[in-house]
Amino acid sequence: MLGIVYFLGLILSAFGLVYLLPIACSLATGDGLWPTFLICAALTVCVGTAVAALTFRFRRELKPRDGFMLLTLGWILIAVVATLPLLMAMPGLTFSRALFETMSGLTTTGSTVLTGLGSLAPSLNFWRCSLIWVGGLAVIVVAMGVMPLLGIGGMQLHKADAPGPVKDQKLEPRITEAARSVWLVYVLLTVAGIAGLRLSGMNWFDAICNAFSAVSLGGFSTHDASIGYFHSAAVDLVLMGLMLAASINFTRHFVALRRLTLAPYRNDPEFKAMAIVLSCSVFGIAVLLTVDHVFPTFNTALRYSAFNVISMATTTGWVTVRNGFSRWPVFAPIWMLFLSGIVCSTGTAGGGIKMFRTLVLSRQAERELKLLVHPSGVAPVRVGGRPIPERIADAVLAFIFLYFMAVALLVFAMLLTGMGFSPAFRVVVACINNTAYGLPGQAAWTLHGLGTAQIWICTTAMLLGRLEIFSVIVLFTRTFWRK
Repeated sequence: MLGIVYFLGLILSAFGLVYLLPIACSLATGDGLWPTFLICAALTVCVGTAVAALTFRFRRELKPRDGFMLLTLGWILIAVVATLPLLMAMPGLTFSRALFETMSGLTTTGSTVLTGLGSLAPSLNFWRCSLIWVGGLAVIVVAMGVMPLLGIGGMQLHKADAPGPVKDQKLEPRITEAARSVWLVYVLLTVAGIAGLRLSGMNWFDAICNAFSAVSLGGFSTHDASIGYFHSAAVDLVLMGLMLAASINFTRHFVALRRLTLAPYRNDPEFKAMAIVLSCSVFGIAVLLTVDHVFPTFNTALRYSAFNVISMATTTGWVTVRNGFSRWPVFAPIWMLFLSGIVCSTGTAGGGIKMFRTLVLSRQAERELKLLVHPSGVAPVRVGGRPIPERIADAVLAFIFLYFMAVALLVFAMLLTGMGFSPAFRVVVACINNTAYGLPGQAAWTLHGLGTAQIWICTTAMLLGRLEIFSVIVLFTRTFWRK
């Protein structure tokens, strides 16, 4: 255990460097909060360094078993520490709401319990978006370097997809190699996004913050009206491109960039399925909005359908309709919420079940239908021409079971707080899929109407969804603690 504490100290020390981003923003905008962030940075680095120094003699090579505890405790620790600037700069903010905000950022969920974002100190807004950007990078590194090694929910199939030569059973080299591979693509997408948004008419501050959110599929915004504040087709187009690029497995981006070829995308079954599902959904909802006279013309309906469907499906959670989806047919927002659970590829910052598991389940169902007609037949489960071992198919089924059980239990917990079934279900599904989705009657991305108990339930749901459920639940089993 002390060996894990040593690495938690290192993580805390490294996280202290993230405070440089809001410090620079505060100095540039002159909002006067840079001393607050400097104090938080000093505290974080000093405490992290002290913890690492005190447990240095207990350090050891991390094994996959350690990964479960390191992931869960690390995410919680950083979320708690990240509340310091919010609590110091916003005296009326409670710890529960501050933790919700930082957990929403680090898990790239994008929901917020804050209001008046446009009047918030620029460095505080920048801190929120910095958390979501750093969280997105961490999620992708974990998805590419740690989840396959831990074998969570069938992800062990992707062990051989690591973008480097590291294929052993040690966590540290896997994490290092994944980080090196992701970093270049992640930064390039971010820079391209900032440039595109600036050319589309955003100021530098909004361009940087929104590019951070788009690349991490997070959805934090600098205004209460979300992207609808800008009311710009050019901005919508740039953000749609960023969200689509960020929802494709980053291994494909890395290989395509290194080899200068589009073959990795053509051969990716997740990408093909995502393209089909999104295309049909965008067109279908545009037709529905036109028929229901929500928008005057099909072209206008197509514009709003495209952005909001892509945003919700990729678990980003931005909206361009200022009154939320209150005027839309109920089918549309519920369908988009469903898409948030299945569309994103593995190896991205997106949440939900992921397209890979959806494909495995659909192929498994297809196989069972064939065997009903031909009981003696041989029908292997294949995804993209690749055979899926029984062990991985079983792991996917186990993940789906735990996913739906978690949703059910969290919804029941919400019902105990007095919330109605419909809003409870929608909020829980949104949080566990790590996408922003509001309460009926409120803006589609805000949850500021939640009570304290409800905030803690949603915070738990975000953590469960981000760490693929298994990483958290396994810590509460007797098997994990047996030597």
